[in-house]
Amino acid sequence: MRRQYPSKSVESIPSQSVESELDLGSLGRALWARKFAILTVTILAAVLSFAAVGLITPRYKSEARVLIENRETPYNQAQGERSAERDRTLLDAEAVQSQVQLALSRDLARTIMRDLKFSERPEFNPNAGGSVIDSILGLAGLSRRSTPKSDDERMLELYFERLSVYQVDKSRVISIEFQSQDPEFAARVANAIAEGYLKLQQQAKQDAIKQAGQWLSGEIERLRMRVAEAESKVEEFRVKSNLYVGPNNNTLSAMSLGDLNTQLAAARTKKADAETKARLIREILRSGKPVETSEVLNSELIRRLNEQRVTLRAQLAEQSSTLLDQHPRIKELRAQIVDLEAQTRLAADKLARSFENDALLASAQANAILVALDQQKKMSGALNSQDVQLRSLERDAKSQRDLLESYLSRYRDTVSRETPNAVQADARIISRAVASNKVHFPKKLPIVFIATIGALIAMIGFLATAELLRGEVYRTVMRERELVEAAAPLAPAMPKASPVNPEFAESLRTGPLTAQVRRMGRGIVIVTRPAHEPSSELALDLARELAEGGTRALFVDLDVEAAVSQKAGVRNGIGDLLLGKVSFAEAIERDPLSRAHILGTGRMMPDIAAVLSADRLAIVLGAVAQSYDHVIVATPSLLRYSYASRLGRFARGTIVVASEDDTAAGVAAADALTGMGFPNIAVVAVAPDKPTMTPTPEAAAA
Repeated sequence: MRRQYPSKSVESIPSQSVESELDLGSLGRALWARKFAILTVTILAAVLSFAAVGLITPRYKSEARVLIENRETPYNQAQGERSAERDRTLLDAEAVQSQVQLALSRDLARTIMRDLKFSERPEFNPNAGGSVIDSILGLAGLSRRSTPKSDDERMLELYFERLSVYQVDKSRVISIEFQSQDPEFAARVANAIAEGYLKLQQQAKQDAIKQAGQWLSGEIERLRMRVAEAESKVEEFRVKSNLYVGPNNNTLSAMSLGDLNTQLAAARTKKADAETKARLIREILRSGKPVETSEVLNSELIRRLNEQRVTLRAQLAEQSSTLLDQHPRIKELRAQIVDLEAQTRLAADKLARSFENDALLASAQANAILVALDQQKKMSGALNSQDVQLRSLERDAKSQRDLLESYLSRYRDTVSRETPNAVQADARIISRAVASNKVHFPKKLPIVFIATIGALIAMIGFLATAELLRGEVYRTVMRERELVEAAAPLAPAMPKASPVNPEFAESLRTGPLTAQVRRMGRGIVIVTRPAHEPSSELALDLARELAEGGTRALFVDLDVEAAVSQKAGVRNGIGDLLLGKVSFAEAIERDPLSRAHILGTGRMMPDIAAVLSADRLAIVLGAVAQSYDHVIVATPSLLRYSYASRLGRFARGTIVVASEDDTAAGVAAADALTGMGFPNIAVVAVAPDKPTMTPTPEAAAA
């Protein structure tokens, strides 16, 4: 028997966008169904590519290598050239790339084509011959003969198509590769390009040297005239200004000043020396001491007087040994000695006067020299301005002379290096090209393989695009970040508990349960039982039928006792999600038997009481309510759990599944759930052996 209650309006749950995900399994099955078309196109592409490759004339490639280096030695190097700096300029990356462009020059190409007679080869000159196919293509306008270009332009175009010149990675080596239908001719062309490149380098250096020599010759003639003119100006000004030059490039005025300074210093020295000697002798004479200076002792008169005094002192000493002091002879000897000493002092006095006179003479000489020096200074001052002009003219003449000498030295060096063998190219051939017996183009197997794989990929891509445009290989999935962000503001806006909606109860009596639940609109429907009725199976069937019409339906299995999600093969679930072991995308799986999604119990499902009390449960239920049109939640009997009322906040409707044998238990459970806040409650009676989603006649009559 089903009871009815007055109803209140229920707030609608806002919808949340979900993301469509490609179902690779469906796409693979669709492509497998068209496997014969894919294989047919792939085999046809392989056959056509093999036939096309067989029609192409094979070409062979030969390679020559050239090393860029400075080959100048101290014997053929330009005088004064800094080789280290030149090496850096020659061997940098930009310089090597410039040498690559030199090998690719059109002038060298024309020389090679002329020397090797490219015009006589049909491979490069279509007008020199050709096959019947070329003639037919020419009539159709597809041959090179029909182009409005000249023969030289066509040969140049083909020449550069077959030529490849590049720098070998991380080296100063240039690789020269050439392709031709004749392997011998390909090797000859590659070697000719390498040799022609070296000749171009050598010729360019010789031309530069000749141009430098011609320029230096003209500059030298001009500088010679300028040097002669500058030197003549110097001599004319020197004669005009009387600025003659003596030894060591000193002017006569400067030499005169130097001589006068020397004489003045000598006179002053002589004066000071004479005055010092005279003063010393006077001091000795005044003190009464013997006059024994070197100047006095060196005097001839004083030396004779000293000799006589010594002789008399000897006689006095000899006589004193036999005679008394009062003896006349003793007195005579003593008188003679005193007289000699007086004469010695008189001679010293004369010598002092002589030194004083020498000092006076030296002073007079110094005064005379000072007068002459002053006059010479005045004369030198008058010549200073003219001397400045003369030095300026001399500097100009010297700079012109130095420049002329440097140009003459460079000219001699340039002339000596104008001979052909005196200049070496800044490169050498390190590997000459040889004829190859290996076909370079076309590579038959790689081309056929690539064409086959390309056709296979193109066909698969074409068919996959068609399936994607048809839209039958997509499925709806949730993004965990959007679910969590959407659930956060949702909890406060959940509808409060409301009595059973009589229209909902009436719909359960008048039609299939699936159609009536779909008519209700979006939301969460709680499917529970009073005891051991099979409510989980009914909830899963309900979710499957709701998903068949293209509706996004989710089955949430909270019934650990029945665990129908595990029987359906779903491994992860709400238990793992609440414990933080998996994400939303990993916890929600697709039902293998329908388009519905299942959030199962999980491998780590805790006790139902722990699930109902978990804080994260509100986020999970709010998120899935935002992302799915219908969320069917299967639970065990909620009457014995205190936290069961939390589910009523999220439910739009509640279904109590009761057994046909005991509908009274279902009505009692509905009364209890109403008191716990569950809205829109209805009781559905099912047979004990098989769940059904259509109310039984007995339940409808009740």
